[in-house]
Amino acid sequence: MSDHRNILYFLVGILTAAVCVLGYNLYQAKKQPDGVQINLGPNGLKIEGK
Repeated sequence: MSDHRNILYFLVGILTAAVCVLGYNLYQAKKQPDGVQINLGPNGLKIEGK
């Protein structure tokens, strides 16, 4: 019985860690950088303030 409980705790810990990592990655992807963005392309120079 103790083995089943240890496996359950292990799985809950792994799932919790996975949710935390995925949440952090989503936060980083949605966060916009501060500052100025400068693009040089075929249409010329483009400067955007963030």
